[in-house]
Amino acid sequence: SVIFSRHGVRQILSCWFDGPSYITQCPITPGQSFTYEFTMVKQRGTFFWHAHVSWLRATVYGALIVYPKAGVPYPFPFPYEEHIIILGEYWSQDIVQLERQVIASGGVPPPANAYTINGHPGPNYNCSTNDVYKIDLVPGKTYLLRLINAGLNTENFFAIANHKLTIVEADAEYTKPFTTDRVMLGPGQTLNVLVKADQPIARYSMAIGPYISARNAQFQNITSVAYFQYSGAVPSSLSLPARLPNINDNLAVKTVMDGLKGLNTKDDVPKEIDATLFLTIGLNVNKCRSPTPQQNCQGMNNGTMAASMNNISFIKPTVSVLESYYKGFEDYFTPDFPAAPLRFYDFVNGAPNSAPNDTNAMNGTRTKVIEYGTRVQIILQDTGTVTTENHPIHLHGYSFYVVGYGSGNYNPQTANLNLVDPPYMNTIGVPVGGWAAIRFKADNPGVWFIHCHFDLHQSWGLATALIVKNGVGHLETLPHPPADLPRC
Repeated sequence: SVIFSRHGVRQILSCWFDGPSYITQCPITPGQSFTYEFTMVKQRGTFFWHAHVSWLRATVYGALIVYPKAGVPYPFPFPYEEHIIILGEYWSQDIVQLERQVIASGGVPPPANAYTINGHPGPNYNCSTNDVYKIDLVPGKTYLLRLINAGLNTENFFAIANHKLTIVEADAEYTKPFTTDRVMLGPGQTLNVLVKADQPIARYSMAIGPYISARNAQFQNITSVAYFQYSGAVPSSLSLPARLPNINDNLAVKTVMDGLKGLNTKDDVPKEIDATLFLTIGLNVNKCRSPTPQQNCQGMNNGTMAASMNNISFIKPTVSVLESYYKGFEDYFTPDFPAAPLRFYDFVNGAPNSAPNDTNAMNGTRTKVIEYGTRVQIILQDTGTVTTENHPIHLHGYSFYVVGYGSGNYNPQTANLNLVDPPYMNTIGVPVGGWAAIRFKADNPGVWFIHCHFDLHQSWGLATALIVKNGVGHLETLPHPPADLPRC
């Protein structure tokens, strides 16, 4: 069974075609077919599509590029060439079986066997010396690289040896140009960067490596390399190595985020807020309740690993939330997700972490209902329960303004918010041991998944669903479901 999502597409009045399994539809089973129909409303840029059931995104993904209308220029110098660069993770075992094994064990998965660039591992891995992606360059020309992180469970740094990267777009929205030596993309994030071929003729490395912000996490530490090769360079020459940050270089991540500013966005940023959600995000260790703990309780301190928002692990139902909501069947979900955690404390440094004695999460298919037209602010607060970590949080059905972020606990009295030129994104890396504030207007009716884009954390329950009610008239009302919607 499979299911597809167009990551970052806002799906205006087309929630039935959004894609996350058991949220807007059930999987397409063998022999079934389902046609996704949607309109790109005032969107263009670098998107991607991917499977949205189990961990099939590991291999089922691709780029989705939407160009400006004819005659509409880019707001930056037109590049000589464009290249799509998809960052991925390679697993040498059946990925569906791997997810089942990990969930059944209560523990964590093994690291990926390799990172890939456009499906190629590169020369650093055994048996892949010649399996290398390459871009051929004309000296003096400027190239646009459309970077997409389709990886499963790892955030990645990207750099090109001896070359600067100028970011001009993030998550399919233009940004003010910002030049840096390296960038970090979490799973689900896209960046467009301009690179000028202004170095001596040679072969240079394009490299991706891990950004690991969690404590004691297992990871693949062999970098994937592609070639950035000038015309005239000797094909057999060694590639000049790219310099990637240390695996836990939080400052390198913050530096890039500090530099992201939206282009021409100031008039649309919600200045007044109607509703605020405060979401704590992080990991949990639940007490072992299995009669065979050696097989099923391989998490920390002989518990089972979980993840949660506001200490509730999201359980996907057997009938999609959207279908249940549309038909009025509330047996499969409840509309009582809390707008704030049950109690406030020092989430970063004072979080209870004597797992599994006091880090248990509650379970439930609990959703938050929002009136149409509500101007929403969501505070995403990382927690130190188990470990602080940078979490790439993705919201379906909307892009949002990232109006603020910082380290430590969010404090409305001291938080410095940018309401002038914040970046407009659909996936935000919530800083390790910190917070991020996002704003959007809830003007797209339907059921919209908000989740960590680490598939491991999503499987553990780091998610919830926002139900945006209908407004007035057919342009503010969710249409009927399509006739070929997969049956649950």
